[in-house]
Amino acid sequence: MNKLLALLSLLLLLHSSCSVKDQTNYTLEEKVGQLIMIGFRGSSLGEDPALASQLANYQPGGIILYDYDIPTSQANRNIQNPSQLKSLIQDLKQSTKIPPFIAIDQEGGKVVRLKEKYGFQRTVSAQYLGTLNNLDSSFYYASRYADEMKELGINMNFAPVVDVNVNPDCPIIGKLERSFSADPLVVAQQASIFIKAYQDKGIICSLKHFPGHGSSLNDSHLGYTDVSSTWQELELIPYQLLIDSGLVEMVMTAHVFNEFWDARYPATLSDNMIHNTLRQKLGFQGVVVSDDMCMGAIELNYSLKNSIELALQADVDMLVYSNNSKTYDPQMLQKVSETIIELVKEGRISEERIDKSFNKIVQLKNRYHL
Repeated sequence: MNKLLALLSLLLLLHSSCSVKDQTNYTLEEKVGQLIMIGFRGSSLGEDPALASQLANYQPGGIILYDYDIPTSQANRNIQNPSQLKSLIQDLKQSTKIPPFIAIDQEGGKVVRLKEKYGFQRTVSAQYLGTLNNLDSSFYYASRYADEMKELGINMNFAPVVDVNVNPDCPIIGKLERSFSADPLVVAQQASIFIKAYQDKGIICSLKHFPGHGSSLNDSHLGYTDVSSTWQELELIPYQLLIDSGLVEMVMTAHVFNEFWDARYPATLSDNMIHNTLRQKLGFQGVVVSDDMCMGAIELNYSLKNSIELALQADVDMLVYSNNSKTYDPQMLQKVSETIIELVKEGRISEERIDKSFNKIVQLKNRYHL
């Protein structure tokens, strides 16, 4: 028995040592890379030889996949069919020192990247499931989606949407049937079913879009989106309930502005909304990921350097650059990485701040054995 206890103690010590080593034996450049999620153009790494080199040099923490390329207005981005996508994902996972999150927006209904016309399964919208409000049905669909993603090698889904359907005419939420319900309790219950189904299959979920996009009159993809006169406190209820449940591991921010939260900045860039409200008031200590920093609400109003500095100061851990807006920049990953390093060298962002987000991201990857 004593020998067994001694062996167990040794194994625990070794595990602890490995965990510490995994999080400390990295250069600043490698740690910065983990704070970036990047999108790229191509259905295979072979289509862009420079991409593989850039992935190896800048070590992004995540890669986000799309089926449609907005700059060219063509459905020829990353996804053609299941076998092609599976092969691409395998290559991506082998391209970096720390395996990346492979992320996708697969909400169901009108917002899906794995479309039926490419050979993937049919989906239903969150609004459909929320109206049906049958937990068995919701678990059935969520489990099916998760099974498909697991088979492909996808390990992260930017879903479920927990925006409350305050404004059914909202062009980016209600009109697209992305919200489960106008009742925040139904939203929270439906979302919890989805999270559990995904976690059972080893898929990480991210709630979105904090602190609520369901009341907006505009689309933050296109530009400045002010919810000062429309946002309601009840939009925080799903976040509070789900965070309190212990299920939430990642939250995505919204680029919406509300003068009552912050007189200067949209939520993604607001210390009051991310650090004070999400972290302190609601108690969320997991990974905070930005919505796409290439969206008009950010890109049209802030420089790359300024938006990065504000987001990191606000307590955002991971910055998403879809590289899939009006233009495509093949050097986007390099530019973002070098800008963050420049901010550190200038003393505007501390290396301790980088370490804090790096540790959260690596701990989440370790939890899912990535």
